[in-house]
This record gives sequence, C-alpha cells and structure tokens, in this order.
Amino acid sequence: MAAHIQVVLLQDVPQVGITGDVVRVRPGFARNYLVPRGLASIASRANIRQIEHEKELARKRLEKLRAESEKVAEELAKVVVMVPKQAGEDGKLFGSVTSMDIVEGLAHRGIEVDRRQIVMPEQPIKVVGTYELNVKLSHGVVATIKVEVKTAA
Repeated sequence: MAAHIQVVLLQDVPQVGITGDVVRVRPGFARNYLVPRGLASIASRANIRQIEHEKELARKRLEKLRAESEKVAEELAKVVVMVPKQAGEDGKLFGSVTSMDIVEGLAHRGIEVDRRQIVMPEQPIKVVGTYELNVKLSHGVVATIKVEVKTAA
C-alpha cells in the first residue's frame, strides 16, 4: 500500500494547501475526506492541466478587475469634494465631518463609493480646511481624494 498519494486541491484546505496545489497526503485522508467533499481530486496530468488553466483564467480576471479599480482611483484623484458645515468664527465646526458627508459629496459628482471604503483620520475632522483621505477600492487599490471643508452660508 502506498504511503502517500498526490492530489490536486480544488479548494483551500487549512494546514494542507491552497487551491491548485499538488500535495502528497495519506491515501485514507484523500479517499475518506478530501475527494468525497470535493476538496481535492486525484492528481493526474489532465487534472493538473485543468487546474493550471483555471488559475490562469482567474489571474487574468483579477488583472482586469484591478485595472478597472485603478481607473476609478485615477478618477477619484481628480475629484475635490466640498463639504459645507456650520462653523464658528474661529473655523471650528459644530460637529465633525463624517464618511457619510463625503459619500454624499461624491454622489453629487456622480461617483458611488461605500462609506466603509473611506479611511477617516484618527482624529475627527472638526476644523475648516483641506484634507486628503484614502479610499480603499477593491483588489488592494487605494485612491486619494481631497476634501475641502467650508463654512455653510
């Protein structure tokens, strides 16, 4: 009886490997756990080629989505968001600027961003002025937007 057999992982398996890996496991583990649950298939040239092809397709799809996110980041870099707020004579706001205020400002410009994507500074924005904030887009792309806080007339 073989001490180990090779399988191609179809899904990530903790402490074994990630999708597409060809790993050596005990025959009972493969026969009783991995294969019946659809987590792996026995390694053959055809299976390995199929997984390689799927990996390549996924990589191309990811590159395309990343390129789209970078295009959105370039658009956001050109945008200046105006946020009118009530303020005292010394420039201190009555309240603070929230991510929802910035989302509304972007919506007026026709750009849809989820409020959770906006990275607010540790200290809340409570003074009139210009600020640069990051927006986390998908696939690890980070855009920078300018936010101008003005006193409301």
